[in-house]
Amino acid sequence: MLSADEIQSSLTGAWRMMLGKSEGLRQLDLSADGFWNSFFAIAVAAPALIVGWVGIANTTGETAGSRFELLLKLAFVDIGTWVLPLLALAAIAPRAGLGGRFVHYVVASNWASAIIAWVMLPGALIRLLFPAAGQASGLVSLLLFFVSLIFSWRMTNQAIGKGAAMATAVFAGMFVASLIVLFALQKLIGVPMIGD
Repeated sequence: MLSADEIQSSLTGAWRMMLGKSEGLRQLDLSADGFWNSFFAIAVAAPALIVGWVGIANTTGETAGSRFELLLKLAFVDIGTWVLPLLALAAIAPRAGLGGRFVHYVVASNWASAIIAWVMLPGALIRLLFPAAGQASGLVSLLLFFVSLIFSWRMTNQAIGKGAAMATAVFAGMFVASLIVLFALQKLIGVPMIGD
């Protein structure tokens, strides 16, 4: 398990990269241990993610059992959507000329994803605390989603370090891969779309 200082350093580095500052990369542990430890970011993001899962389960599930089952399915979908696109990138990175920056991207992306989970929290909290305010929570979530896209592109640009065109290609590819995985997993395990 990572120490609080290591987590803070990693989050600070990722945040600086999300602001477009290249020195943030120097705060990340890019060793083999740092690569695997960066997946601890899922645990850092978990409290914020759980709020979202509970909010969705409460408005969709009819019984306590069905809500809990839906919560587990949402967790499976979100974690799969986090990890599987990275596996796809691992397969194509060497052929795309990104082999030397793959670890940089994964480590930065994992910690940035934890930050984004917390950035998205206000919309999830509105959904959880005020279930009738679906439009408000949706609007807040949509606005924060667009802000998170800007942050993600900046992080990608710093992590890849091969110019804006390559960063945009990687960003777009990972975004599309994430959507494909998200919809595929939702369909596979029977997670209803929000609003169904």
